[in-house]
Amino acid sequence: MRLRLPAERPTEPPTGYKIAHPVLSQDGTRAGFTGVSLGGALPYAVLDDASCVYGLRHRPPARRCDCGFHCVHSRAAAEALLCNAEHRAAVLLEVSVLGAYIRFERGFRHARQRVRTATAGPCDCGAAALVLADAGWGRPGWRALAPACAGCARGRTSVSLTGFARLAGQGLRVVAAGGGTGPAHPGLPAADGLGVPELVAEAALLQARLDWLQSQLARLGERGTGGGEQG
Repeated sequence: MRLRLPAERPTEPPTGYKIAHPVLSQDGTRAGFTGVSLGGALPYAVLDDASCVYGLRHRPPARRCDCGFHCVHSRAAAEALLCNAEHRAAVLLEVSVLGAYIRFERGFRHARQRVRTATAGPCDCGAAALVLADAGWGRPGWRALAPACAGCARGRTSVSLTGFARLAGQGLRVVAAGGGTGPAHPGLPAADGLGVPELVAEAALLQARLDWLQSQLARLGERGTGGGEQG
């Protein structure tokens, strides 16, 4: 006789925590996330269904498979994963566990999830992140992003925290650790819904791009002058 665990029927979706890399589509019109371990080759949206990474035709989370979304119960446990060198550029996600799930001692394996909040850590230089910039790697059709300040993001493909939240949709909130929030205020039109922190971040990103453009123009001007003297 096999003992079965009691079925849970929560009144509200359980909350879990995980880390992931933010990604931006090649054409810059969509945003999502990709995992740091199993299933990392399959970027997912803010609201998405899991699929079996082994290509099997069962519904995740199957008991005899590792498929499904994974998360832990404790925010502190997820933050601890960010200490790993290969995970330093990842962001911390707070998710709603939806659909069927299997509860484990440390977390869940589940069929569906909604990412509610993404928290970006500091830039490599130690400054608070204002943007998510090209991390130098990606997946087919997707460019991986990493938290960055406006200065370090200069010259790289980047999107503000607010812009990433808008592209991802589904009410996602993107915040900087210890900094301002990313989404537009729900009571204001999308075009005018930016608050002071968001406008400051957008202005800093624009200034960084202008500074980079001016430096490139100055460099081209110096080359042109040198070429004239030699001729």
